[in-house]
Amino acid sequence: MPAPRNQKKNVGVIGLGIIGSRVASGLRQAGFQSFVWNRTPKPLANFLGSAVEVAELCEVIQLFVADGAAVMEMIDLLRPALTAQHIIVCNASIGLDATLEAAMKVRQLGASFLDAPFTGSKGAAEKRQLVYYVGGDEQVFLRAKAVLEATSKAVLRVGDIGQAAVIKIVTNLISATTAQTLAEAFAIVKRSGIQPEALVHAIELNAMRSGVTDLKLPKMIASDYEPHFSVKHMFKDVKLGIQLANKLDLEVPATSCVAGVLFNAISRGWGDLDYAALAKTYETQTPPATDAP
Repeated sequence: MPAPRNQKKNVGVIGLGIIGSRVASGLRQAGFQSFVWNRTPKPLANFLGSAVEVAELCEVIQLFVADGAAVMEMIDLLRPALTAQHIIVCNASIGLDATLEAAMKVRQLGASFLDAPFTGSKGAAEKRQLVYYVGGDEQVFLRAKAVLEATSKAVLRVGDIGQAAVIKIVTNLISATTAQTLAEAFAIVKRSGIQPEALVHAIELNAMRSGVTDLKLPKMIASDYEPHFSVKHMFKDVKLGIQLANKLDLEVPATSCVAGVLFNAISRGWGDLDYAALAKTYETQTPPATDAP
């Protein structure tokens, strides 16, 4: 059986943070040649001198940058080299409006665009177990499908460009509110003198158990806030969710509350920590004094 169209072809990865660097490595493990670039040089294999050099070698280019402004900047840098053969795969979580703007910009340059944010953090990226939500033209998707499959356990077609971006944002709203409620529950359990393991076991047998509780509660118990998905990036996505809700004339009180907590965490210097660090709020609170017997 012949290999899929993009099997073994060069793939570009721009943005070499926690996820992008691991995706580039995963692509190489899957048999692709991945060529990479980052605004800050990094000692990684096939690191090129500019974004244009990436486009000169690769038809499919994945963007793992931080926000909408960075996506627009990368498109501008790629502009001189983009052709009708290129597909820009926007893996950044940038919300609906920025995704539509980026897609229009790429199409005006004659290239194709896929809206493909992902779920999964550092561990999933290392194991090539991300999940991509994909919006865009079916023929463009089929050209890039093998690339996305190489670093994922699932590739979910959502619909048109922008719709995947919305799904990514709303799922992160659920993650953020779950983590905050989990931090509150853990704080109550500790202050009540109950062993944390009791909460762990209770959640394991409760219908509200989720991937977020499985991942974040052990981190909270151990005060281990090594970043897998940072507070500042979660705050960015929560703000995008609030903006989208406002545009749709919807009230989102739980999301708005969590936005305030995340902002407070950033103001306390925790922005680069994992968003499990929402529990730090309670670590730094002094229990009320009790009267001596």
